[in-house]
Amino acid sequence: MATYKVRVATGTDLLSGTTDSISLTMVGTQGESHKQLLNHFGRDFATGAVDEYTIQCQQDLGELMIIRLYKERYSFFRKKSWYCNYVQICAPCGRIYHFPAYQWMDGYETLALREATAKKKADDTLPILLEHRQEEIRAKQDFYHWRVFVPGLPNYVHIPSYCPPVRRNPNRPEWNGYIPGFPILINFKATKFLNSNLRYSFIKTASFFTRLGPMALGFKLRGLVDCKQPWKRLKDIKKIFPANKTVVSEYVAEHWAEDTFFGYQYLNGVNPGLLRRCTRIPDKFPVTDDMVAPFLGEGTCLQAELQKGNIFLADYRILEGIPTVELNGRKQHHCAPLCLLHFGPDGNMMPIAIQLSQTPGPNCPIFLPNDSEWDWLLAKTWVRYAEFYCHEAISHLLETHLIAEAFFLAMLRQLPMCHPLYKLLIPHTRYTVQINSIGRAVLLNEGGLSARGMSLGLEGFAEVMVRGLSEITYDNLYIPNDFVKRGVQDLPGYYYRDDSLAVWDALERYVTEIITYYYPCDAAVEGDSELQSWVQEIFKECLLGRESSGFPTCLRTVPELIRYVTIVIYICSAKHAAVNTGQLEFTSWMPNFPSSMRNPPMETKGLTTLETFMDTLPDVKTTCVTLLVLWTLSREPDDKRPLGYFPDIHFVEEAPRRSMETFRQRLAQISHNIRQRNKCLPIPYYYLDPVLIENSISI
Repeated sequence: MATYKVRVATGTDLLSGTTDSISLTMVGTQGESHKQLLNHFGRDFATGAVDEYTIQCQQDLGELMIIRLYKERYSFFRKKSWYCNYVQICAPCGRIYHFPAYQWMDGYETLALREATAKKKADDTLPILLEHRQEEIRAKQDFYHWRVFVPGLPNYVHIPSYCPPVRRNPNRPEWNGYIPGFPILINFKATKFLNSNLRYSFIKTASFFTRLGPMALGFKLRGLVDCKQPWKRLKDIKKIFPANKTVVSEYVAEHWAEDTFFGYQYLNGVNPGLLRRCTRIPDKFPVTDDMVAPFLGEGTCLQAELQKGNIFLADYRILEGIPTVELNGRKQHHCAPLCLLHFGPDGNMMPIAIQLSQTPGPNCPIFLPNDSEWDWLLAKTWVRYAEFYCHEAISHLLETHLIAEAFFLAMLRQLPMCHPLYKLLIPHTRYTVQINSIGRAVLLNEGGLSARGMSLGLEGFAEVMVRGLSEITYDNLYIPNDFVKRGVQDLPGYYYRDDSLAVWDALERYVTEIITYYYPCDAAVEGDSELQSWVQEIFKECLLGRESSGFPTCLRTVPELIRYVTIVIYICSAKHAAVNTGQLEFTSWMPNFPSSMRNPPMETKGLTTLETFMDTLPDVKTTCVTLLVLWTLSREPDDKRPLGYFPDIHFVEEAPRRSMETFRQRLAQISHNIRQRNKCLPIPYYYLDPVLIENSISI
């Protein structure tokens, strides 16, 4: 007889345990065991438990390859889901085999698990292992399907049980079939149909909604969400979040109108990837030396500053020509401005000219810092309004959430759990589908934020994202290249750049160590058919087959694979942290980040007053709806895992385990450096502190 010691670990999240019967079969190179019920006197498979069992077999099974877990009805008890972390088996020879699961078993079903050693398809030679990986991929492809959300945007996870009525728009036939949703903050039915392995944990779900409910109720009781009137006084806006203040949010409220802070946000705000060095003033923005000379300092001129590389441009052309909607019975307005900035010898980035249209003309004046106080402030506020859309629609929702979901779904459908890339990437996909499902209900459905709180409405907001995807390139997602292409690689005080490059370097070195361990040569990359299928599916379903994106359709070398995987992980972690974590701090003072404008852009100078400025800002209801959603989506619920924290044991080989520990040490040093630097800054920049970066997009 051969004796096997079995340890079964149940998840620690509340409700992970089960009362169903669990049985086990082991498959080795020398045979297969009989089906053995795992049962002790008393409770088995309780939440957080690690249960131990002894199994006797007629013979040694040889090297263990696969186990099967059977979940079946127990007595009269009702069916109950079970979350299995892993199974460990000590063979008669003393060798310990690890079988990672980290997934739910909802019904009465059988789950087959591979031994944890990472294997590419070329590494499997036994027919049973090849058959297992093929069957796993086939089953996932049968279960997870691609679905068109909006034509022109990345496709997403199809939820078969979620079939709300289709909205028809006779004016935009290409939108027919677009999926509407349910009223904001009332119904999240779209998310309940998610497979258990894609949903939030119980703790995270409870945290998310228990924070949202009281805040929404407080807004309602104070009458904020029912007031359609404009704000009477600027200071009243501070009353929206009286108890949610930080050093940064207070600084924003005090300094939002200052030119220095306006320019600072291009470098270290929530949308720090837009600004470009300007070497030539574009024809559509006819700024002259006479206009801006007073703001450049003595002994210089516009041409000289252009040649020195001190002039920068923020161009919002991507917003041009999108129609607006009515909010609370009033027509909203929109513009696609241009903003010219100067980086002075004092180290400040200062706005020196603003044009509120892409087309110059007599009805489109160029606003300057020496215009009247309210003209200049309102011109800057229009720019900040444009920032809202470029940030929320493109930098945040499109370039992190939607793209990351497409990366994840392609991984699920094309890579088996035993694949080294699956093991490397899976921590960076946790809860992404769940938060995106909530995001669609909150942002991109009728009754959601885009319909109730934005000048562009549902279709206009989506149109911004469609335009954004049409311009995304692979090179721009490679962070070191992006800074060089925008001409900001040597700009002082650009803490976002400094921190992102530090995190990128740590990520790239970590990925390099893992990839080179499993792919010793270029031939191993080119010959990995599962890897190539993953890359091809991302190109097809995420980039929609657009060749001008520069996204690869295949990878041929080890360096190409390293760059590709580093981009994927960076987007799913650090990039999202940079554009998400500071949302509430920079937006809670609404004039700094308005989502709608109630009056058209100024066509004449000298007419703006405090009264017209206040009347142009979003009304009370629109402000509160927008800020409530942003508050919800920027406050990290419990059950978070910071970058580099990998509690689930997917890799068992010593080399990748060492690389993970080294990665954590590098991140700890980066965190220390950031905190030391921030001690000397009037506005600390901590959004890329690794301690605050999540492994995945989960909020």
